[in-house]
Amino acid sequence: MDELLREFLTETNEHLDVVDVELVRFERDPNDIDVLRNVFRLVHTIKGTCGFLGLPRLEAIAHAAESLLGRFREGKVEVQPEDVALILASIDRIKHIVAELDRTEAEPPGTDRDIIDQLEGSLTRPQEAARVARLAPTAEALPNEGERGGTRQPTIRVTVDVLEHLMTMVSELVLTRNQLLDLARRQDDPALMVPLQRLSHVTVELQEGVMKARMQPIGTVWQKMPRILRDLAVDLGKSIDLKLRGPETELDRQVLEFVKDPLTQLVRNAADHGIEVPAERLKAGKPERGTITLSAFHDGGSITVEVSDDGRGLDYQRIRRIAVGRGLISEVEAERLSDAAVSRFIFHPGFSTAQAVTSVSGRGVGMDIVKTNIDLIGGSVEVRSEAGRGTTFVVKLPLTLAIVATLIVGVAGQRFAIPQMSIMELVRVRPGQGDAVVEKLNDALVFRQRNELIPVIPFATLLGLTPQDGAITQDGFIVVIQIGRQRFGLLVDTVLHTEEIVVKPLNKRLRNLRCFSGSTILGDGSIILIVEPGGLVRMFEDYAESAVPTVEARPEPEPQWVEDDSEGPVSLLVFRAGTDMAKAVPLSLVTRLEEIDVARIEQAGGRLLLQYRGHLMPLVFADPAMSLQKEGRQAMVVFSDGDRWMGLIVDEILDIVEDELTVELVADRPELVGSAIVRGRATEILNVAHFLPLGHGDWLQREVAPQAVTRTVLLVDDSEFFRSMLAPLLRASGYRVLVADGVEAALATLALPRLVDVVVTDLEMPVRNGFDLIESLRAEARFAGLPIIALSSYVSPPMVERARKLGVVNFVAKFDRSGLVEALSAVLSARSRGVAA
Repeated sequence: MDELLREFLTETNEHLDVVDVELVRFERDPNDIDVLRNVFRLVHTIKGTCGFLGLPRLEAIAHAAESLLGRFREGKVEVQPEDVALILASIDRIKHIVAELDRTEAEPPGTDRDIIDQLEGSLTRPQEAARVARLAPTAEALPNEGERGGTRQPTIRVTVDVLEHLMTMVSELVLTRNQLLDLARRQDDPALMVPLQRLSHVTVELQEGVMKARMQPIGTVWQKMPRILRDLAVDLGKSIDLKLRGPETELDRQVLEFVKDPLTQLVRNAADHGIEVPAERLKAGKPERGTITLSAFHDGGSITVEVSDDGRGLDYQRIRRIAVGRGLISEVEAERLSDAAVSRFIFHPGFSTAQAVTSVSGRGVGMDIVKTNIDLIGGSVEVRSEAGRGTTFVVKLPLTLAIVATLIVGVAGQRFAIPQMSIMELVRVRPGQGDAVVEKLNDALVFRQRNELIPVIPFATLLGLTPQDGAITQDGFIVVIQIGRQRFGLLVDTVLHTEEIVVKPLNKRLRNLRCFSGSTILGDGSIILIVEPGGLVRMFEDYAESAVPTVEARPEPEPQWVEDDSEGPVSLLVFRAGTDMAKAVPLSLVTRLEEIDVARIEQAGGRLLLQYRGHLMPLVFADPAMSLQKEGRQAMVVFSDGDRWMGLIVDEILDIVEDELTVELVADRPELVGSAIVRGRATEILNVAHFLPLGHGDWLQREVAPQAVTRTVLLVDDSEFFRSMLAPLLRASGYRVLVADGVEAALATLALPRLVDVVVTDLEMPVRNGFDLIESLRAEARFAGLPIIALSSYVSPPMVERARKLGVVNFVAKFDRSGLVEALSAVLSARSRGVAA
């Protein structure tokens, strides 16, 4: 009898899961007679078995529910929403009794007259002829199991403990195989290799067989979702449809146990926070019914599960305010964070955006559980959201937890295992050998991967095995990691081999090491740590924030002068914008390269704006033929100087090149300096000075005209940005350029035995301004005749008069491009003729 009872409980739980799903479908469409018949048959099966086993309480409530379902099936009673709710309530009562029966092996005491009386009361309602007639165009019999065709494969039920024991034994067998293979490799004994290869083959087949026995379709977890969502929608006063895609996708049973609660919480979160009430949806031009979609599919060696809704999307500004209010981040830091980084706050313990605590949400524990459970199994969760269009949670899961395929790497004399499911590519780094080369871009390490620049971090630095500012090895390997949309390169010293490893949990004292998920024993008996990809991403982001200083945080440089020689290669950022012809700007002008979600771009006063790193940054197209993408991500080149920031929108970042540059100047296109051959390809060199005022009207604009005779110009400006911007333009115009970052540096430069033909100085500089420089020069006889051109963003009669008295040959407003061109031409032409300027 015990075996029969156990069999009954197993089958009844399976039936109840199906009944939940079918009844929710029937509630949506009472005319679906096939669904009704299926529910009736399942309840009838439960009732019949209860009578055989002597379970009177279960039998009575199942009989009453079956009677009402029979009247519905025959069309003798009109189906009302409250009837379906009553059937669902009776199913819940049956579940409670079955659970107690499973726990105590006996029915719990009590009576179910409350439910039974309501069920019997529904039977007394008069029939409606119209309903009877409607159920008559669908009276055909539904085939039973034996009539459906095909043959069913024989099955047996095996307890979970048996499977767990088998998996443990297979894991130990894998460890032993690895040790034997390692021993055979070291002894180089061919006689051992043949039987060991056979053992390895059998081990793999046995492992796959046991894994297959443990696999279950994710649909077994999803079966409860329609009922959960139905009850939740009723409580919230919302109308929600649920779509399931890929329920047949199989995962290891242990993985399913871990993700059951996180997936349920994500569905509840989508219903509560994501989907709007019907009135709000109609006002926004959406269908009255919201939709939540569950999708699952194989993605390489892992499983991807997506929970998406078509609701309101995340309110990033509200999340920022709550994070600041709770002291998780400062207000300035919050504004600098990208939306993707801000979205991660919803997983913080105790964090909630709910207005009030309810039975559904508001305590800030749900999403924390989601992240914790998924992290525990080496998975990852990513959020994608667009205002007004909805949110998608993308969950990456391993196929199994027991045995994992990994790449064994060496770092600073130690070995680590990286799960292969997170590895996109392996790249050799070896300077001078035609392999990838690690380069620096504004203090950040990058390497070129085909048409993309990938950020790089040395694994040894991430682990604290070498100082953050230590020398970077140029001979090693880059392991390209991708978690969600985040992709970066992990620089390691050596790549040893691939190996299937048995995962052992970390000691509880080591669980605060967020970049490791467990440990394993290699074939040689050594114990190594297993990298946790999700934790690696978070550590990488922290490192990137601390390793790349912002413009505001840069220390004030010491006064310096630099000769910008016309010889030698120039570093350029090459991109595509508007047309197929490549475009380029000097790399020294670029602050950052970004790829942003177009949903973050706002429009105000006819301008495109972006909230970026604590600034409201204007955006400008690199080509007038361009238009903003409707959705997706947009490439952008960021320029900055002091408190001014501007984003240049481009189609695609192509490369960073270093090449000898001979520019052919273009006079009739103000947006171009000219064109040049870069790496054998015709490339347009953009005039950055043309684009800057389009974003900020008060941003300095300077450009000079070509000269026939090479002359030396000393450019004095406290802004490193504008010195770097103007120097290439002056050089392309035929000038030899010296630059100084202030009065002291300019005087030091002029004190050297160098010939300077003209000084162009900004008047508005801190500490000592341009007038101080001019007065110092005029105080010395040797500089009495040196031509000086003054630049200023503000021109007033007193300033002009003071400049005239100091012998300034011309006073040019920073916006007056033609005036500066004419001033330089006039001064140098007169000097070449020996005429006083």
